[in-house]
Amino acid sequence: MNYKIIYSPLALDDLRNIYSYISFELKSPDTAAKQVKKIRERIKALNTLPERYSLVDWEPWKSINMRKIPVSNYTVFYKVDSSELSVTIVRIIYSGRDIEYIINNTEKS
Repeated sequence: MNYKIIYSPLALDDLRNIYSYISFELKSPDTAAKQVKKIRERIKALNTLPERYSLVDWEPWKSINMRKIPVSNYTVFYKVDSSELSVTIVRIIYSGRDIEYIINNTEKS
């Protein structure tokens, strides 16, 4: 059973921002391309057994069965829809940031 991978608009923005930051702020376009490729490959691997990674343990995402997968210094947040055989990538956030704060404030705006 293969699951379809869907990126939310915010997740696509996150990927673009990760690339831009590493490429332009840190002046390392090769590293930026490698990092984005690594994240996308890890996400692509969610097409089989996507529920193997742990659930988020804080609200409001705990209640909606949000899952997370670490990739280097980033965390990918995603939801699994078993009835539709789909995985929706919701956000990709640098792990060193206050992720709960970002999520709670993004959802309110």
